[in-house]
Amino acid sequence: MQPEPDGPLDRLARLARRLFGVDMALVACTDADGVWQAAAGSPPSDAEFPFSLECPVHAADGRQLGAVRLLHGQPRDFTDEDRLALQDLASLAATAVEKRHALACERADEDTWRDEARKLSLAIAGSGTGVWDRNVVTGEITYSPGWKALLGYGESELTTRIEDAYTRLHPDDLEYVRAAMQDHFDGKTESYEVEHRIRCKDGSYKWICSRGKVVSRDEAGRALRMMGTTTDISAVRAMSERLQRTADLVVNLTDAVPGLVFQCRPVPEGGSWFSYVSAGIWDMFELTADDVRGSTVAIEQRIHPDDLPIYRASLQAAAAAQTPWHLEFRVCLPLQGVRWRQGDASPRRDAESGVVWHGFVTDITDRKCAELELRELAATDALTTLPNRRHFMSRIAAELTRIKGHGGRSSAVLMCDLDHFKHINDTWGHAIGDGVLQHFAKMLRAQLREVDLVGRIGGEEFAVVLPDTDIERAHVFARNMQRRIADTPYLNDGRHIPLTVSIGISALHTMDEDAELALSRSDRALYYAKQRGRNRIESVFSR
Repeated sequence: MQPEPDGPLDRLARLARRLFGVDMALVACTDADGVWQAAAGSPPSDAEFPFSLECPVHAADGRQLGAVRLLHGQPRDFTDEDRLALQDLASLAATAVEKRHALACERADEDTWRDEARKLSLAIAGSGTGVWDRNVVTGEITYSPGWKALLGYGESELTTRIEDAYTRLHPDDLEYVRAAMQDHFDGKTESYEVEHRIRCKDGSYKWICSRGKVVSRDEAGRALRMMGTTTDISAVRAMSERLQRTADLVVNLTDAVPGLVFQCRPVPEGGSWFSYVSAGIWDMFELTADDVRGSTVAIEQRIHPDDLPIYRASLQAAAAAQTPWHLEFRVCLPLQGVRWRQGDASPRRDAESGVVWHGFVTDITDRKCAELELRELAATDALTTLPNRRHFMSRIAAELTRIKGHGGRSSAVLMCDLDHFKHINDTWGHAIGDGVLQHFAKMLRAQLREVDLVGRIGGEEFAVVLPDTDIERAHVFARNMQRRIADTPYLNDGRHIPLTVSIGISALHTMDEDAELALSRSDRALYYAKQRGRNRIESVFSR
């Protein structure tokens, strides 16, 4: 900053020269803006000053700003009163310098404020936002140029009447906007903020967000003045509507899927919860979305107790390995009873919440029933519905493993053969023969305990395993069987066909390398029973 041509220091210099009657008075000071100096008078031609006196200029905080200096070509006296007067001049010089600095600061602040205001104005204009100022008492409202441009109006095309402003609101939004404004006037809300539609100059409507706050109230708390902003949110609303339509489409699609579509997230304190479930959660678990919003406990309570451990373990293993989860399990439902479900899900590592699952649960009850029927068909003799030879052999092998592994007692193995069955077929026909086999299988099954094993080995031969049964008790079982078959002949069209059975018995014990050995011994005992006249019971103990 350059000093004024005839500024305060110049006047102080002239005053000092006249007051003290010297040839020359100098005032020189330095501040943040540079050196500021003034001089009054002129030195004599020889430039010698027998008399020279200097007084420092100090700021209020004690800093030395400069000095006032008196010069004279002749010696002269300088009294104490003169010194005091010079100090007063130095104080005036300090005041002038500090005032100059203060004015410079104010101008700099004003320049900064103007620059910030310019930037703010540009930012508001570029953000699609306008500013409004409402006088609540008079009902006047003024708009910034940016506000008017927002709706396509020119500088002088809008009135300041609040009544006219309300006519531009969409009819469906008018009452809502007025109510929100009145609530803020009444002090029910901290600020005013609404999203609504407003009519533009061309007659179209756009969505805006209007925010404001009462900035002045009277002593009774009544609103006097309110200021706010209006922002164009048409693009945001359009995007929001598109996203909502997309979300609705996804929900409608997943709800139409015959099964449960879900997203499952972990809970920081442990466990997990379903952040999304489709409507199929009712069909799959007879639960609602609210039942699983907090945790997955309700789901686990529906899982069959025998399947719950593997359900939990499989999820933990898949999460740890970050591999897809697949499991078939049973559920126990209040209305549907025991049903089969298949769960499939893919894990995704989330930096904030851990492993997030996206998956699907579907009903596989019909498929599991079909599989069970197929297994039963593959393992069952079609005529008698008893296990066939292949299935029976797998079960007797499992029984031998049990005996060896758990130190159980030996089990009895019986081979049963209907006597003279070929004669029955030749005499009465194969249909009657089939009926006789079914009749015998039914009586045989009726004699068995739940733990006993039975199977049709082939033709008219049947095998029985009695776990934890010795030979003597096996003979009791065999005699009872012979007595029942003798007392219950096969009945066909009023004709009785008498039946007898030969039975061979052996033991299945820990010394056997495989179950075939015990079955072979029983078959040998059966051969002896046949050879010795049929309708007999024979035992073989050796290997």
